Amino acid sequence: MKDHQLKALVQVADSGSIRAAARAMNLSQSALTKALRELEEDVGAELLQRSYKGIGFTPEGNALLIRARLVLATIEKARAEIRQMRGGAGAHVKAAITPLVTATVMPRVLAAFRKAQPEAELTFHEGLLVTALPGLIEGTLDFAVALASPQDLPYEIEFEPLADIEAIPFANVGHPLSGARDWAAVTEAEWVLNLSAGSQSMNLVGWLEEHELPAPSRILHCSSPFLILELARRNDLIGYGPKVLITDPQVGVGLRPLPLQPLPPAMPLGLLTQRGVPLGSAAKKLANLFRRELEARRPAAAQP
Repeated sequence: MKDHQLKALVQVADSGSIRAAARAMNLSQSALTKALRELEEDVGAELLQRSYKGIGFTPEGNALLIRARLVLATIEKARAEIRQMRGGAGAHVKAAITPLVTATVMPRVLAAFRKAQPEAELTFHEGLLVTALPGLIEGTLDFAVALASPQDLPYEIEFEPLADIEAIPFANVGHPLSGARDWAAVTEAEWVLNLSAGSQSMNLVGWLEEHELPAPSRILHCSSPFLILELARRNDLIGYGPKVLITDPQVGVGLRPLPLQPLPPAMPLGLLTQRGVPLGSAAKKLANLFRRELEARRPAAAQP
């Protein structure tokens, strides 16, 4: 199994065809096809399915594709790490960060990181598990700082809890149900929720069902936390999200918590990394800064 063979497999997946992949890699179609056939012979399985609809991947091909992306990403990180150690440019950290972190500790983290490594390139993605987990598993992300239920994470992911995040229902200050105190009072209201896997809203719905409390029935589905805030701010919709965001003097303008009781327990916020894959020096520095700032905000009683 060789580097150029794995690159060919990944490029076919990204380009959608042998011809486009060969063009992207500056190879002839016959050379790329040869690399793929040698890879199939090496692993002892057919990886691609060719039909009038184009190129598809077999189950074995899809399994190898995930690992190929991780291998290539790890090799590239190693090269960048060595270039940096030898005094050259190349440090590039890619992380998924939940919005509640950007509104709280991010300014201090970013300032400290820029002071330590001013030349490093940074790429941030929104820290939703549905996008962060594939990125971590494939190696396109170095780490994530996100909300998660550790017991629901795949084996490939390590989770280090850093804080407990309380979530609350909220609405705009003029919402007719802004004074509602029990769940029965809001059953007919329209909600805006992020019901992606592992989200606080999914945690809420499951918790309500578990405790036989009425769950929201009219839901506007939305995966963007900040879009949820704007929809609730400008419409009579009830949202659910981190208390730290709703009560933030800048982010929470025009919004107010609903005094609904009872509420689910807090969810853990933590550092997610690929199990067994060490962080590069720049990524490790950034992760440590997030760890330091988040742990500094924990109540004294919660400190180990």
